[in-house]
Amino acid sequence: MPESLELEFRRNLDVEDVRQTILDLHVEVCGDFGLLDRPFNSIERYDERLLTYTQRPGWEAMVARTPDGEPAGFCFGTPLAPNTGWWSSMTTPLPDGYTTETGTRTLAFQEICVRKPWRGRSIARRLHDELLAGHPEERVTLLVDPNAGGGKVKALYESWGYQEIGKQQPFEDSPQFAVMMYPLQRG
Repeated sequence: MPESLELEFRRNLDVEDVRQTILDLHVEVCGDFGLLDRPFNSIERYDERLLTYTQRPGWEAMVARTPDGEPAGFCFGTPLAPNTGWWSSMTTPLPDGYTTETGTRTLAFQEICVRKPWRGRSIARRLHDELLAGHPEERVTLLVDPNAGGGKVKALYESWGYQEIGKQQPFEDSPQFAVMMYPLQRG
């Protein structure tokens, strides 16, 4: 178990600087939860999605590292472009104009992973908050498998202030996700 909560949070704009770390942690964390046998969570499918996300303008990642450089976790996100396909697989209708994107309206919080020794220590929340710090968007959206961790993952996001706004299944081999929204406070 890590002795210290002293972590360094590094913002990364170039995927090649952190790609292997992200892939390694994906395998470790999905393995912890017994999810690697699902095609959607395979390293190949995950790497495909990662490379697609990173090609979008504004992609960035936050990586937490111990003082000796060991990764504790990561998260990443991308602003939704005006021509985004993010909302196209909604199974729940949303109000008119809700899905209109400008490139600065909504940030998609696409992934977060924290290694087992660092869980339960608010590292996920710190990663989340560090990534969102300084973002101009008015809101953040994410997808979460409502069954992940027996519902605990969704409940964690709700405790952070996210609210479910609907459901979607963006890939044939993906779970049906709860779509959650969080307003970014300005002022």
